[in-house]
This record gives sequence, C-alpha cells and structure tokens, in this order.
Amino acid sequence: MSSNDTSENDAANKSNQVAPKSKAKSRRSFILMLVAFALPVILAKLALENDWLAYGVTNQGQLIEGELTLEKLGLNTSDFDEQWLILYAMPENCDGHCEQTLESVHNSYVALGSAMPRVTPIALSQGLSSQQLKRVKDSEWQLVPMPSLAKNMIDNAQILVADPQGNVFLTHSIPEEKSKLSAFGKQILADMKKLLKYSRIG
Repeated sequence: MSSNDTSENDAANKSNQVAPKSKAKSRRSFILMLVAFALPVILAKLALENDWLAYGVTNQGQLIEGELTLEKLGLNTSDFDEQWLILYAMPENCDGHCEQTLESVHNSYVALGSAMPRVTPIALSQGLSSQQLKRVKDSEWQLVPMPSLAKNMIDNAQILVADPQGNVFLTHSIPEEKSKLSAFGKQILADMKKLLKYSRIG
C-alpha cells in the first residue's frame, strides 16, 4: 500500500471519529437551547401555582387542567409576535358589565408600565355596537372576532392568559358584581407581574 493510500485512510478514520462527536455536541446544544427557552415559562407557572411572590392580593386566576393552545381556540400563534396575551373571551352581547370588564382589564394592562411591550390584550368579540367598536379601537385592546372553535370550547365570558409559545394556561373568572371589577383587575395585574418577572421570553 502506498503512502498516499495510508494518508487517505488515516484522514477517513479521523473524519469518522470526529463526526459522531460533532453530532453529539450539536444534540447537546439543541437540548440546552430547548431547556433555556422552556425553563422560564415553567418557573413562571410554578410561581403562580405556589404563590412564591406576595403582592398582597389573592390570585383569582386558576391554572387550566389539560392542554389548551391558541391553535385549539382557532387562533394563529404567529399573529401575535411571541407575546404574552391577555385574552378576554367576551359574551355574545356586550352589556354594561362587559364594557366595565374591558375597562378594568385595560387598566391592568396599562399599569404594567415598562412591561407593556411584552404583552398584548386581545378582545375576542362576538359582536359590538358602533360606539363600542370606537371605544375599543381607541384603547390598547386588539379586537379579534371570536373563532368558532373558541365559541365551542369556552362556555362563559372569562379572561385567559397565554404564554409566547401559544399555551393558554390560566383563566380568571369575571366577578358578577361590578363593585368587584376593580379588585379583579388588580389580581390580573399581580398575576401578570409574577409571570413577567419569572420569564424573560416574550
């Protein structure tokens, strides 16, 4: 065997030895990237579940059991630029109580201050009057017609929270008494502050 053949065989052997190491390194990097992306969201959800932070307000939000995503509600995750979402699943007829809920939750969103760019408030509408449409458009709410899938899955008007990955994991039951809406808005604000503090994504 010539010296050239020997050199080529040595090079091939080295290449075969390097390739598995390179693949293993790429696999480890990919896993680490997934962990780094998912861990903040997991911590944020655990913070809510275990009430790690004390804001002086009792959390009204309840973690949703089972998997619920924006896609299952008929919404496209890519439409929201990987934002945290406050979703108001509005009633079929938006009465005075509904309008006050819009205002209360809107105030909670504005109270996020410097964190506002990380969050988008979405009003899932089933029909509004021209005056109501004007008020909503003049606010920070993003108006989206409620998809039929969402109508089938959501029984009552409520506030939902979705993470930047499109997971809908938290629900807030709207109080019937108008006098409690102010406190309700503060509870949403407290929950959002917890989520945004523990998560750096979105």
